[in-house]
Amino acid sequence: MFTRITPSTQGLFLLFFILLSAKSFSQQVSHPVWSNNVSEEEKAYLLKHGFTKGDNGISRAKGIETPPPFSELRTAAEWEEIEVLTIAWEGFPCILKQIVASSISECRVVVFTENPASTSNFLSSSVCGGALELSNVDIIQADLNTIWIRDYGANTVYGSWNDDRILVDWMYNRPRPDDDIIPDVLGAHLGLDVYSTTSAPYNIMNTGGNWMSDGFGTAFESELVLDENQGGSTWWTNYPNHTLAEIENVFEEFLGVHTFIKMQTLPYDGIHHIDMHLKLLDESTLMVSEYPEGIADGPQINANLDYVLSNYTTKWGTPFNVVRIPSPPQLGGGYPNTGGWYETYSNAVFVNNKILLPTYYEQYDTTAIRIWEEAMPGYEIVGIDCDGSDPIISLGGAIHCITHSVSVEDPLIISHLPLQDTENTTDPYTVNGYLSHRSGIASATLSYSNSTTGPWTEITMTDIGDGENWTADIPAAPENSDIYYFISGLANSGKIGNRPMPAPEGWWTFHIGEILINGVGHFDLDQIGTFAPAYPNPASAITCVPVILRHEAEVKVTLRDALGREITVLHQGTLRSGETKLFFQASNLNSGAYIVTLEMENGKVASTRVMIQ
Repeated sequence: MFTRITPSTQGLFLLFFILLSAKSFSQQVSHPVWSNNVSEEEKAYLLKHGFTKGDNGISRAKGIETPPPFSELRTAAEWEEIEVLTIAWEGFPCILKQIVASSISECRVVVFTENPASTSNFLSSSVCGGALELSNVDIIQADLNTIWIRDYGANTVYGSWNDDRILVDWMYNRPRPDDDIIPDVLGAHLGLDVYSTTSAPYNIMNTGGNWMSDGFGTAFESELVLDENQGGSTWWTNYPNHTLAEIENVFEEFLGVHTFIKMQTLPYDGIHHIDMHLKLLDESTLMVSEYPEGIADGPQINANLDYVLSNYTTKWGTPFNVVRIPSPPQLGGGYPNTGGWYETYSNAVFVNNKILLPTYYEQYDTTAIRIWEEAMPGYEIVGIDCDGSDPIISLGGAIHCITHSVSVEDPLIISHLPLQDTENTTDPYTVNGYLSHRSGIASATLSYSNSTTGPWTEITMTDIGDGENWTADIPAAPENSDIYYFISGLANSGKIGNRPMPAPEGWWTFHIGEILINGVGHFDLDQIGTFAPAYPNPASAITCVPVILRHEAEVKVTLRDALGREITVLHQGTLRSGETKLFFQASNLNSGAYIVTLEMENGKVASTRVMIQ
């Protein structure tokens, strides 16, 4: 379901009042609204006025500067249940008010502001969408530098996997001292300990827009995290100087991260934050921005995606699913490589059953909304204009950049690898789910239907013996059936949770019938897989070999010379149905003809030829 939020404009008097209110708001700050990146204007301002820090009511400079004393650290994923959404009231009041309006039905909203009375009056006024009821809003007095709270906010970490909630903060990579202390203000307000990577040997500089977690120990970043932690300096600070192993060790000791995926920075995004082109939708799905061929950051994004898919897997050991979403050019301004704004639909934020999505203009919004709705059925997609009268995207960020969150104290974790389309019409479809809560799991239920609106058949799932892994079977269905399903859990404490969270409006689905993948269908009866054309071919460097399977299987994919001798194994193990891209380095091989074979235990299934020059 899509909702577009637009400010109310009731006549000329109201328009005048809006402008007057916006002007009054702008006069609350003693400097311009700064961009996400440090502009030359901000640099000149800081060099002239100095780095004056407000006290924010916090006596210490930062939080606890040693690793959290817990043995099962887990950083929450953004799609998990949140208790609080945070924003910083520092410019763009209409956009911020729309965020508050959309979020107060889902969670508490904490607003940091230098003028609580003015902010409260603005939220309660009729401007920018109407008066809001503020019982679920905490307005906190705090000195601020900028609106970009994603980058300087703290992350929710559980010390004992699903218990002992804490906040973890980093050294902020901007010369904005008031912003940098906001995690401590938040921790004091919520009564949470804040741990900070701000003192050697744990001093790590990082930023929230360049950080995403799958909730199970895998984190994604750009190589900005290396650029700012391996020595050197900039005009306002010296960077920490660590080896890669030391950096990874700090992330593990403070955030429980054991798999650290780093991608090359992009040439045109300015800030090198991955949230401007990438979004984790769940543990197994990446939403990735897409440009026309050869345009702007498109080639590097594609190369990074190929790198991730060829070197990393989901927590289940399966390839990531990928949803591509077009990035629009600036209306009348072109793509970023020609000076256009960096417009992106990945810069969205989860607010429990809602997703707040930046929108720009109808030509591209319509497609983006459809892609989001198809990828996340049941969630309410709330569009907030970031390119109209309030063009925040011109400053290098959108909705994700100006929000942060605190996950709930007692998460009921439900994790599941969605079933894939299948041609199986005889055997049941096994659904496995991982459920965890600090009080333990009392029961788990699988609900399924042949319709998105039900009725839903409920099956009690079986605990396989450890109290956290549960299983149930959906009965076999005839060809051309569609099955929709979701998982519910009941904790011993009485807490109830669903996955997907909006269930039954939200669900996973799979189709029973002939599988057509990228135009490849009608396999022979005994054929389970084939190859799409390798590229580039002829090859001289990194070469991609797409493998297409009609159903999940244990396979071996091997590069062989013209005589059939094994050169290297590209993959040995499980591959899911659909297309998987495998890679090899052609520059290390002699020129000539090579063969890539796809094999199962009973012999060769398919082969394709590659010329190396």
